[in-house]
Amino acid sequence: MIRNPNIESTQFIQSLKGAGVAISKEGEVIERLEEAREWHYAFTTLVKLGQRIGITFLANSEMRSADLRRLFAQYRFADDAEASFEACLQH
Repeated sequence: MIRNPNIESTQFIQSLKGAGVAISKEGEVIERLEEAREWHYAFTTLVKLGQRIGITFLANSEMRSADLRRLFAQYRFADDAEASFEACLQH
């Protein structure tokens, strides 16, 4: 089965929200990921550099690291991507 990266990236964002992560400028994040040739790389870049353009990822009180690990594995991110994401999360 061929996966549609545009749908997959949006599903990932929705899953992050379901896991307890709020995203500022969510529409812009989704748009950038849909336009990217490699959305995993684009997401990782937005996590690291997004604050410069007002994109932040905020953990709410219900966010669990185990849920994030599962999501990053499910969506086939590089092994260190989840740890980098958690390091950049605002609490």
